[in-house]
Amino acid sequence: MLGLKLPTDPRWVNIVEKNIGEILTDHAYCEQKAASNAISVIVKYPEYEDLVKAMTEIAMEEMEHFGLVHDEILKRGMRLGFERKDPYVNDLAQYMKQRNAGGSRENQLVNRMMFAAMIEARSCERFRILSEEINDEELRVFYRSLMESEARHYTTFLTFARKYGNGINVEQRWQEFLDFEASLMEKYGKSETMHG
Repeated sequence: MLGLKLPTDPRWVNIVEKNIGEILTDHAYCEQKAASNAISVIVKYPEYEDLVKAMTEIAMEEMEHFGLVHDEILKRGMRLGFERKDPYVNDLAQYMKQRNAGGSRENQLVNRMMFAAMIEARSCERFRILSEEINDEELRVFYRSLMESEARHYTTFLTFARKYGNGINVEQRWQEFLDFEASLMEKYGKSETMHG
């Protein structure tokens, strides 16, 4: 369903299990950044009423998830660490900037939607792996519950890219982006971060 062309190496879970605090902190900030992204879409594209409504719902849900992850951190006697840079997201952003820069507002919106969809797709895939492979039973259940909303967000972003991509071959652009993301993933899956 997600269309990702290179799955995460299952050994990534072994790396994660060595530092649960690190993955939870990284995950918390991923949720916060997703909420911030949805808010910035509202600010940039207020004329699309259906988009504003959907982004409002996503922003609220992502901040709710941030709270759930923070609660999980506290429950385990840990503290939320400082925000980390996300090289995976930066690599995706560089690709979008180089390949599809500028153009009409519609072009920029399509790019923004595909960028967000890709991050949600990979996050959903990572949540699925954690829900199936991590030894911690509580975290299995936790990540299973979050996986479904990530899949829904992925679908929402891609739907808007297709809806507002007038004159843009969204399907071709998405397939090219998936190819790039697969090549990118060859260097990731080696750290205890959500996308690392």
